Amino acid sequence: MNEAAIYKALGDPIRLEIVKRLSTESTCTIGELSTNLDVSRQGARKHLQVLVSANVLILEQIGRQTDVSLNKHSLKIARDFIAQLERQWDNRLETLKHYVEGSK
Repeated sequence: MNEAAIYKALGDPIRLEIVKRLSTESTCTIGELSTNLDVSRQGARKHLQVLVSANVLILEQIGRQTDVSLNKHSLKIARDFIAQLERQWDNRLETLKHYVEGSK
């Protein structure tokens, strides 16, 4: 899975709002997610498709209704990537701290 695709998909304010809404609900319909997004239903569908293409969302057709849910595995991959960067920077800062303290 490509972390860059996940972050690119999350980089849009409307798509980020969709993810925020789904983080408080287990599933929503496309209509529920489209409410008060300040985009047309078609625009909301395009944003949803970007999130689905990045594997951030899962669409499930149930009769005439489409349920939308978060792909928690993809979000975990994105979170783990950031955590790895944090650890690297913490290690670098710790090394710098020891160097500076040893120079005194």
